[in-house]
This record gives sequence, C-alpha cells and structure tokens, in this order.
Amino acid sequence: MSDEPRKTDVVLIGAGIMSGTLGALLRQLEPDWDITLIERLDAAAAESSDAWNNAGTGHSALCELNYTPQQPDGSIDISKAVRVNEQFQVTRQFWAYAVENGLISDPRSFLNPIPHVSFVHGAENVKYLRRRYDALVTNPLFARMEYIDDEDEFTRRLPLMAEKRDFSEPVALNWTEQGTDVDFGALSRQLLGYVAQRGMTTYFGHEVRDLNQESDGSWTLKLVNLRTGRTSKLKAGFVFVGAGGGALNLLQKAGMKEAKNFGGFPVSGKFLRTDVPRLTDAHQAKVYGQPPVGAPPMSVPHLDTRVINGRSWLLFGPFAGWSPKFLKQGDVLDLPESITLNNVASMVNVALTQFGLLKYLVGQLMLSDAERIEALREFAPSAKESDWELNVAGQRVQVICGKSGKGVLDFGTTVLTSGDGTIAGLLGASPGASTAVPAMIDVLQRCFAKRYPAWESEIKKMVPSLGHELSSEPALFDEVWSHGTRVLRLDESSAVATG
Repeated sequence: MSDEPRKTDVVLIGAGIMSGTLGALLRQLEPDWDITLIERLDAAAAESSDAWNNAGTGHSALCELNYTPQQPDGSIDISKAVRVNEQFQVTRQFWAYAVENGLISDPRSFLNPIPHVSFVHGAENVKYLRRRYDALVTNPLFARMEYIDDEDEFTRRLPLMAEKRDFSEPVALNWTEQGTDVDFGALSRQLLGYVAQRGMTTYFGHEVRDLNQESDGSWTLKLVNLRTGRTSKLKAGFVFVGAGGGALNLLQKAGMKEAKNFGGFPVSGKFLRTDVPRLTDAHQAKVYGQPPVGAPPMSVPHLDTRVINGRSWLLFGPFAGWSPKFLKQGDVLDLPESITLNNVASMVNVALTQFGLLKYLVGQLMLSDAERIEALREFAPSAKESDWELNVAGQRVQVICGKSGKGVLDFGTTVLTSGDGTIAGLLGASPGASTAVPAMIDVLQRCFAKRYPAWESEIKKMVPSLGHELSSEPALFDEVWSHGTRVLRLDESSAVATG
C-alpha cells in the first residue's frame, strides 16, 4: 500500500448522474480544481443510472398521480406537483446550457420527446382526474395539459391500449405532449467524459473501504483495486457520495452525524419489456396509472415508450422484488451492515407499522408470469405473454428517517451535507435523477457557502431562472421553456428504430 496519499480537491464517489452533474458544474465554476472519480464497477453509469435500471421518465409531475393527492374534501393538492416540476425545469435549463457549451454533443443521444399521460378507469377515478386537470391547467407549468374522456380520441392516441378494451367502463386521460424520455446512463457518460477530458482522474474498478476526517477537515479515503487487491489512499478537501444505494453505508463509514439516524430499505424493480414493432408503433407515450389501494407510491404502474441506443421499446411495471443488496451488483450484507444502534429503532418501527408495504412486497414476490401479464392487460387488454420478457432493473433504497424516536419511510430524494461542508451525499429514489441539477446546486450552496456568492452569476448562466418560481412568472417560464425546447431539439419528432 502506498503510504503517501494522493491529494485532490474533490472526490466524487460513484460514476452516475449525480456525480456527473456535480462534476460538470464544478468544472465550469472552478476549472483548475483537481477532481477525482471513484467507481467500483469497470464502466460509468452501469448501476442505477443505466437505462435498463430505471424507468427513464423526466419526472415533472405531468403524469404521476401520486404527486396530486385528493384531499378529504375532494379538492386536489398540487403543491408537490408544482415543486417537482419546478425542479425539473432547473435540470432542463442546465441540459440546454450543456448542449450549447459543448458539455453534451447531441441532445438526441439521451433525450427524446414523449407525451406524458395519466390514465384512469371507473367513474369515481374519472371524476378525480377531471378535478386534477382543473387544478393543474391554470398553473403555467401545466397549461398545455389536455383532458380526454372520448373513446374515439382515446383510440386515436393510444391504439394499443384501446385494442380489445371494453369502453362501457368510463376512462379518462390527462395528456401532455411536452414530456420526455431520458437515458440517464448516456447523459452521465457524456457529462463525466466532459469532465475527464479536462483533467479528472478516474479510478474504475476501485472501492472505497474507509473514510476518515483529519484534524484540518480534509478526508483520507482508503481505496482497494478490486482486480488486484492493491490498496491506496487519497486525501480530499471535499467528498461527494453519489453512489446510489451504496451511499448510506459510505456516509455511515465516514461517521457523518447527519446520517446516523437514517436507515435504508432496498426494493428491486422488475419490468416487462418488448421491442415488437407492431406494439411499439401502437403505443408512443409514457402512461401512468394509479397504484393499488394501500400500496406505496413506488408501485404506480406505467406503460412507457423507452428509447435506448436509438431503439424503441415498451416497458411495463414496476413489479417489486426483494434483495438485501443496496446495489444491483452489491453485497447481500448491505442491509444488515447498515443497521446501527442509531437507526435500529427507526427501522424496527417501520417494519412494525408499514403493513401496506409488507403486504405489497409479499404479493409482488408471489406473482407468476401470467399474473404480471394480467396486470399489463389493465393497460393493454390484448397483451400476449409471448411478446414480453421480464427485465430486472436496479435496486432502489427507500430512505428511513428517524424522527421523534420513530421511523418514517420517505419515498423521495434526500440530500445530506455535513455541518462543516466537507462531505455530502444523496439518498433515496424518485424523482431522483430528474432532480440532479437542483440537488447538486443545493450541495454547492450548503457545502461551499463562502464561495457560492462568487459562483452565483455563472450558475445563472447555466440556469437562467435560478431563484425564481416559474409557476409565478409565466413570461419567464415561456422564455426558458421555448429556448430549452429549441436547443434540446424537443420540437422535432422522435426518430427511433423499430424492428
């Protein structure tokens, strides 16, 4: 083992969308900083960010019904939908900047225009969807949304879902043409490639085994080469843990007090997929339905167009699986090793109180192939088992927060930063990658508080609406939206290969 650690300004742990985004931001703000990337696998974006390991939805609350809950009085709460959409607008503006300034070569390599659609059936659900539409459409962020309850129009727009459907039961759609399908793996590789071309040191096939903070506030990281077993050390002024499901264990190893009460519960995702042209041609949208009664938000079923490596696919799911691993290519000891004296009470409390989640998981684990196809038929009544195959996606680690001595299961995304600003990490799942840019700007604000004022003017070049609520400023929203649409080529038809 080398005794003298190599010194670097910034260490990024995990070669996914979060590290790619933060690395790109820092390279624009501090071009002379030494940045080092550590990834345990042999390639970038091969875990949670890989296109096959997530649903690829540009989450902007256009179609996801769990962001617009119905209140006891029948009204619709759109506050979370507005917040999620505002976050995605920040991300979208940065992507446009990245294209204009050469960080990304071709937006079509990772981003395609796909309608985002909410789908319900049954009289009461149709009433809910109408109220949802009425609540959202007056907001500038959702003004382009359409409400559809006509059988002929349904059939014209979603022929696969209309085939063999019994329209004697009412159906309705909230349809927004301006949705996106995102290949976060391709995007991550481009952003990290840009940073690497400008001097980032990369350690692929290396794992962080230990993190210790020195008296001067810097961090010493012990690495092991997973191919040779050789160990080495790094000394960094700032550490970002963007390791997906692996982030919690690393933050615990660092002794980060802000993370000590957090736990994690891993859930694997499975999707049915097909690339049969007669099916992909007949369904070109991301269509989200409603979760079963009592099921958690992550169970929302959706039938999606995906564009991966220029090829069109349909995915349906998610179906849940279970493994104690925190990463798809993780270790079966990930969950037990994450349990500490600080978080065990919270985790036990969740285990004893989350009966809906437990019931959902048990039911999902018992599903047969035929039962999965039957679930698909709620969306596509003519579905045949022979046309579809099961794909195991990535691991999602749901955050367990310790609050008032009790554990609370948080299905969102949480940014953790240390009090001294020398280490940060990201925990959680949805909306996840879609919030990468606002999440990483949050890291910059909290961890580099003294430098941030000097950076702000440059960040505003990347995100012109920074500090503004676009939902309250329709003229500014129209300006940045139109610019982003043109630069990202979202006003062009999606060109994908079938067959």
